[in-house]
Amino acid sequence: MSVRPYRDIQRRKSRKIHVGPVPVGGDAPISVQTMTNTLTTDAKATIEQIRRAEAVGVDIVRVSCPDEGSTAALKEIVQAVNVPIIADIHFHYKRAIEAAQAGAACLRINPGNIGSAQRVRDVVQAAKDHGCSMRIGVNAGSLEKDLLEKYGEPCPEAMVESALDHAKILEDNDFTEFKISVKASDVFLAVAAYQGLADACDYPLHLGITEAGGTRVGTVKSSVGMGMLLWSGIGDTIRVSLSAAPEEEVKVGFDILKSLNLRHRGVNVISCPSCARQQFDVIENVRLLEERLSHITTPMTVSVIGCVVNGPGEARETDIGITGGGNGTHMVYIAGQPDHKLKQKDVVDHMVELIEKKAAEIALEQDAEKKRASETQAAE
Repeated sequence: MSVRPYRDIQRRKSRKIHVGPVPVGGDAPISVQTMTNTLTTDAKATIEQIRRAEAVGVDIVRVSCPDEGSTAALKEIVQAVNVPIIADIHFHYKRAIEAAQAGAACLRINPGNIGSAQRVRDVVQAAKDHGCSMRIGVNAGSLEKDLLEKYGEPCPEAMVESALDHAKILEDNDFTEFKISVKASDVFLAVAAYQGLADACDYPLHLGITEAGGTRVGTVKSSVGMGMLLWSGIGDTIRVSLSAAPEEEVKVGFDILKSLNLRHRGVNVISCPSCARQQFDVIENVRLLEERLSHITTPMTVSVIGCVVNGPGEARETDIGITGGGNGTHMVYIAGQPDHKLKQKDVVDHMVELIEKKAAEIALEQDAEKKRASETQAAE
């Protein structure tokens, strides 16, 4: 029997679109999104919230535009931030046109819900004129009445049919620069719908378990649902929906991608759950370490293990590691090899110093590599 290598995720082949400068689909990295929860009319608060999300690496931010005041504020917001903005539109086609004119990079809109064929044509033309892509967003909680009557309840088949119906409207208007989502709060329903949609089309897919809950429960549900899909190669951009600050959604999103070796940003801390064998307070030290390292964007792996049972083995696979030893003396590993002992010193301060130094070295190497590549290209 042929067995796929256990770390080999073969991504579904999809067409590539762009949300502003960010490519989505094809061979592009899986992007991480979030959504603001401020009043969009309060441009200052919305901009500040987007900047906090930018600080933790967000690629794309969605902003709700329910009224004319929101689309009026959108222009200021777009100009003040460094990531592309998706305008979230429901029902009112004029808001979509205004958002495109205000500089939105993408419109989240279901074309079948905005009225006449002429209104759809007007929105499509605005998107073409202003370089907007679109996202068709199907949600199990708001399926069309005729589909609910046909299927009796929200189900994967109904969600896929809804998505393809909306897609056909855009295709009939010679517009294919769009991605699709089929979200549900039920993990099984969402996963089955995405699997069906992945088989039915080649458009890029935006993943999410909608209304997943608070930070803990929502993280678990999102990780289970999106993890299954991403592991099977489905998904081109993701949003973790939490009843929490947008920047928390972004952090969880990157952690999901890191856990599947799909994308790396910042320090990945491998740590033990701790037990009576621990030779230092693992839980508190890891908490402080993650806080102190949140500013580092360089991909690195760090192990923090409380004793020698698993410590040396884990350290062999990491850039920097520490293993707890007896009498307050701990072993520090660099590039998988024992490097020096740490005795009666603050674990966090010492590790942060080593990690920041390593991150700076990696950044210099990357800059030098980019310079060499640029010089080679210029010479050719």
